[in-house]
Amino acid sequence: MSRPQAHIGVTGLAVMGSNLARNLARHGHTVAVHNRTHARTEALVAEHGAEGTFVPSESIADFAASLERPRRIIIMVKAGGPTDAVIDELAPLLEEGDIVVDGGNAHFEDTRRREARLRDLGLHFVGAGISGGEVGALEGPSIMPGGSKESYAALGPILESIAAQVDGEACCAWMGPDGAGHFVKMVHNGIEYADMQFIAEAYDVLSAAGLAAAEIADVFRTWNTGELDSFLIEITAEVLSQVDAATGSPLVEVIVDAAEQKGTGRWTVQAALELGVPVSTIAESVFARSASGDLAVREATRGVLAGPDRTVPVDDRQRLVDDVRDALWSSKVVAYAQGLEQIRRASEHYDWGVDIATVARIWRGGCIIRARLLTQISNEYAAGQLATLLVAPSIMGGLADRQDAWRRLIALATTAGVPVPGFSSALGYYDTVRAQRLPAALVQGLRDNFGAHTYGRIDREGSFHTLWSQDRSEVQTS
Repeated sequence: MSRPQAHIGVTGLAVMGSNLARNLARHGHTVAVHNRTHARTEALVAEHGAEGTFVPSESIADFAASLERPRRIIIMVKAGGPTDAVIDELAPLLEEGDIVVDGGNAHFEDTRRREARLRDLGLHFVGAGISGGEVGALEGPSIMPGGSKESYAALGPILESIAAQVDGEACCAWMGPDGAGHFVKMVHNGIEYADMQFIAEAYDVLSAAGLAAAEIADVFRTWNTGELDSFLIEITAEVLSQVDAATGSPLVEVIVDAAEQKGTGRWTVQAALELGVPVSTIAESVFARSASGDLAVREATRGVLAGPDRTVPVDDRQRLVDDVRDALWSSKVVAYAQGLEQIRRASEHYDWGVDIATVARIWRGGCIIRARLLTQISNEYAAGQLATLLVAPSIMGGLADRQDAWRRLIALATTAGVPVPGFSSALGYYDTVRAQRLPAALVQGLRDNFGAHTYGRIDREGSFHTLWSQDRSEVQTS
């Protein structure tokens, strides 16, 4: 008997790939599965074969042959060289119109390169950002596919069937051509970095105010029932509640205080620099991780540099908790505003046509930064063009209501010597963009003085230069 023709295939069956294949099978799709080490393919079918119909293959050639046309193949291997190696193996086995999907955390420029190469071969290449971790891959992630519209017509219905669902809508939508999907996922991860930094600073301030880890966990549980309702707030309460079996101490107090990173936050900042988009809150969160891991510097300065003793005075505990909550909400809004603006600017630069309201909509479920706030953000962008999220009516009002608490909390923490670089950076950006006039005028004057870089004037058009080393008269240069 001939083997069933699979609707879609997954190659690369580590935990993410295996869970994604199982998710597809659970939703009624016949799934071709392949792994470089065949034992892993056999283990998947043996352990989870009852969840749906799997078509296992030992060779990549048999894997390609087991798929119906147009072939839809999801690659779930490490980014970089391993992804290129799988593509090189697959390409000669495919036919015009077949679709290759990279579901890993690839750099969007690699995706653009691969898409152009496969397009020349008559193949579709889709860079699909998939967020939600291992559980999301199995139970319903947020999926951000790029690539051609034609490829999404054939691939989209399958991806939408396995994505997280919110209010009857799939958390999956076409983002735009070539690298759009992976760019959106990259920025998602950058916002995730910022969100976690804000949460860590909130914990640090409350801890410095004398609250125990279990008490702070209760604070986060309460917050998760209100405007801060989100996946990260939910799991923060879980982590802070965990007691270490070996010591009896809160687990958070025995974890080494050096945060690691896999690179997507750094990529977000690098791309923002290339586009000229300020993502200061995301950058600060990346640098905070780097600083936490700079053990040589920390060891040399700990107990040596002068400063306050990190004791946050508490006259009114509930007011402090509320101030931290408001600073956290406000800073999160700034991170979203910066990240979404980066996506918009990239979309213009690369001619992707990304719809920002759709981005926020598919982030409402499945992904790591899923939050109640994203419904509000999506609705605001859908209602009309926004120069920035910060001027959306409901957001602007929320920031106005909370900014006294935001400022008060930062001042309190700074006075006590508790570092809040994320909160401070977010407020700094807010004050920068709302200012009537900035000291950048002096920066431009200095640039003209030492480098004849010219400057503009507020009272007439053109570029001007002052003859600083001569009689200091002004000349118009254009």
